Amino acid sequence: MDDGARGGPAGPAPRPPAPAVAEAPAPYEGVWRFTAAAEDAAVPQARHAVRDLLRRQNVPASGELVHGLLVIVSELVTNAVRHAALLSPTVGVEVAVGAAWVRVAVEDSHPYRPTALVADHAQTGGRGLLLVREITAEAGGVCDVEHTAAGGKVIWAALPLAPDAGVSPVLPAPGA
Repeated sequence: MDDGARGGPAGPAPRPPAPAVAEAPAPYEGVWRFTAAAEDAAVPQARHAVRDLLRRQNVPASGELVHGLLVIVSELVTNAVRHAALLSPTVGVEVAVGAAWVRVAVEDSHPYRPTALVADHAQTGGRGLLLVREITAEAGGVCDVEHTAAGGKVIWAALPLAPDAGVSPVLPAPGA
């Protein structure tokens, strides 16, 4: 019997290494976008659409995270309806889900870039963006306002799916 030490047959030839295969995205990853008329009915429509999407895609988000995302969507769509409807008859809502994060974004055609102001406790409004920032920060996420190429704006918040995981600094741009 030949052991191959002298150049003879040594059994089957070794297999070449398997080609590197990129990991397939998790089945819940993706980007979804929908629009609604800039009217009061858009707020519950957007909230229900986001909740149903997260469930349908089996996004591994805790109940607390989903609740926070739905409050954020409600506040952002409410702001667009109340403050941008004159110049923006529709509101765009985007949900982007990565392996470790979820981002919600609301886009309108109004050029005004809102700022979170400290609200007077006697006021009944004006705390929406403060609430968005607080929920986002508490979850370890990030939020921002960006201008669109068409002259409007996108307000977005990205939250980690796992507590204390933080959000990757490399997020696809809303609408990308």
